Amino acid sequence: MIVTVTLNAALHVAYATGDAAADDVTPISRPVYRAGGRGVTVARVLRAFGHDVLAAGLAGGACGELIIQDLARSGVPTAFTLIRGESRRFFRFADPENDGPALRFAEPGPFITTEELGRFAADYRRLLTGAAAVVLCGSLPDGLPADTYGSLVTYAAEAGVPVILDAGGEELKHAVGHGPDLVVAEGSAVEPGTGGFGAALIRLGAAAAAVAVGGQVHAVTTDGEWTARLEATDDEGAGADFPLARGALVAGLVPGQLLGWSFPDRLRHALALAAGGAGSWTRTPGGAEERDRVDPAAYERLLDAVRVEPPA
Repeated sequence: MIVTVTLNAALHVAYATGDAAADDVTPISRPVYRAGGRGVTVARVLRAFGHDVLAAGLAGGACGELIIQDLARSGVPTAFTLIRGESRRFFRFADPENDGPALRFAEPGPFITTEELGRFAADYRRLLTGAAAVVLCGSLPDGLPADTYGSLVTYAAEAGVPVILDAGGEELKHAVGHGPDLVVAEGSAVEPGTGGFGAALIRLGAAAAAVAVGGQVHAVTTDGEWTARLEATDDEGAGADFPLARGALVAGLVPGQLLGWSFPDRLRHALALAAGGAGSWTRTPGGAEERDRVDPAAYERLLDAVRVEPPA
């Protein structure tokens, strides 16, 4: 069983709407609810490939109930620790007849008390029993210390469970020294190059690092470095400069971590998933929905288009 942890889970609420006008009432559709957060997306994508997965983390209020219900409809079992606060919501307003940009609004996350963190830590340590791997994803809600992920990595290491960490900022800074088996990070804040950043993560304690920049992924291990990129394809939204769906990228790296694939093979699988946009929002005739269903035919086409090579 693969356990995904989303400490700042969100409820995505999408509306189809016409053109808005000031000082006027704009009709909108009924809302479409979708459980969100990168760890949730990772769980969905892994489940689509037939992996035994369990989504855990923190959830609360009516939004938390909707998050759990939506995952159940997708066939993803859950073990969220319940909190008193309300899980955050992301709102999306888009005109299905217009290709213009959607309007997006985000609520702040709930405040997590020390007692709630303690209950989650106990639940998490129980879930580690029998887990094949744990995936820690996303931002931390208010009230949690910056070294929370570091503690979770240590608990997993003590239980002999490999850890894939997808974080940034202070969360990554505090956690990497605890020795995660794989760190997935963004390269946009790194200068001058992502290869150096991956090597720095190795020096700080990570066993391996995969850094995404635009439509490319740079991987660094103690055995070498590789760059994965897509050649030009006919798939809409997939290309060398297209931003990758982060949750799908993380999900694509998990099986190879468990099965001992070579890093080039891991990158091919992950990039083909991430370039297809699984886990991102897309416009449909009825409004908007999250793309978390893997199209096997599209995946196979993109897999053939991925090139992995040592960096120049």
